[in-house]
Amino acid sequence: MVGCPVAPYLSDGIGRRKTVFVGALIMLAATALQTASQSVRMFIAARFMIGFGLAIAGNAAPMLITELAYPEYRAQLTSLYNSIACTGSLVAAWATYGTFKINNTWAWRLPSLFQGIPSLLQFALVLFAPESPRWLVSKGKEAEALGILAYYHADSNDQDPLVQYEFEEIKADIKFDSTAAANVGWKALVATPGNRKRMRIIVALATFYQWSGSGPVTSYLHKVLNEIGITKSSTQLLLNGLLQVWILFWAVLGALLVNRLGRRFLFLVSAGLMTLFYTAQTICLAQYSQHGVRAAGHAFVVFVFLFFAAYDIAYTPLTISYTIEILPFHLRSKGYGVFGFVVILALITNQYINPFALDALGWKYYLVFVCSLAAEFVFLWFFLIETKNSSITFTHRGNTCKLSRTSSDNIHEEFLHSTNISIFWFDGSSFMLSMSASSVAAKPIRVKRKCKVVFVFFDLERTASSQTKSAR
Repeated sequence: MVGCPVAPYLSDGIGRRKTVFVGALIMLAATALQTASQSVRMFIAARFMIGFGLAIAGNAAPMLITELAYPEYRAQLTSLYNSIACTGSLVAAWATYGTFKINNTWAWRLPSLFQGIPSLLQFALVLFAPESPRWLVSKGKEAEALGILAYYHADSNDQDPLVQYEFEEIKADIKFDSTAAANVGWKALVATPGNRKRMRIIVALATFYQWSGSGPVTSYLHKVLNEIGITKSSTQLLLNGLLQVWILFWAVLGALLVNRLGRRFLFLVSAGLMTLFYTAQTICLAQYSQHGVRAAGHAFVVFVFLFFAAYDIAYTPLTISYTIEILPFHLRSKGYGVFGFVVILALITNQYINPFALDALGWKYYLVFVCSLAAEFVFLWFFLIETKNSSITFTHRGNTCKLSRTSSDNIHEEFLHSTNISIFWFDGSSFMLSMSASSVAAKPIRVKRKCKVVFVFFDLERTASSQTKSAR
């Protein structure tokens, strides 16, 4: 939690890449401290440092991916960020499975050491990665930004139409975001109706991410396994390892389907199925707890796996990527920092409440999450907005997101009307081209969109002659 308010200032100040480097360095130092711990205090201090470093690197990393990605694959790559993060749980599960028989302190020192591997890779490699072109443009380094776009998106051809479009789009977005955000602060997150709608969605998703019932599920799984006869620690650890593989599979699948099925559809399917499976496992747990029905205990384990499949098809890959998508550049790091803060706050609340509630209420505590999951579905149905088939710049604009515009949105539209590039995206199978006053067109033109990305170029000095190109 302490790192969440600090991270946005580093991300916006020294850049996404260097912020990841700083976070990785802190986590490496913390890993060494935890592995060498000689007391509980030393161990807790190391855990604090790991959390602080994770908040720093975790703020910048998904933004760097989003702002660097090739447009057609941006959604999948950003969604894969949090999906691949499940490998951490996978490594932890199998590391503890492999070390639990060690009869000395290396039973916990080795897993502590293994957690430093990702940070070591980040530390060694991130400075070889390019910086975010959007951040570079925001700092006046336009030539460097153009070079990065050309190298990674068009084989170093800086005259490629895609590169030119991206570059002009970024410059326009940064120019008018900075105009609107000359004195941007935390209050800007709730200063306009559009931003308040964004923050309502972001805070809700962060809360749902931790309060969808996964904590009590895993807490009771160990107890149920014991009572249905699966008492060997090695077998329970093996099941936990298999569960992590199962979770990783569904999280990656959800990330790969994001552009095909859309964010809203995946979230609604996830929330609906979670409600169904959670209700079923609550019934099974009640039957097992009250009547000792052994079959109900086995069914509970099956529904645990089904529940996590439903959870990870959307909540793991999309909560972070969707949050970043709907935030304008000048609010992105701070808005994502709020997301991280709420996630940690909800996680801490879980850790303190769940054990006492489970002891006091037993299986009845599951009914709380059945109700909360149903409420999640209702919220997502009424408030979640589809961002499928939109560029990162126009995702957060009012027309696409159906969010009220920020103060820079109207300025941005005026800018596009006054220059040689004009793009207006609409949901569905078409988009609208609004011609400027100097154009010969008297009415808007509706054009059917047959491909994933459409670029429309206008030269107003030549009376609005246009070309339409698609990017593969």
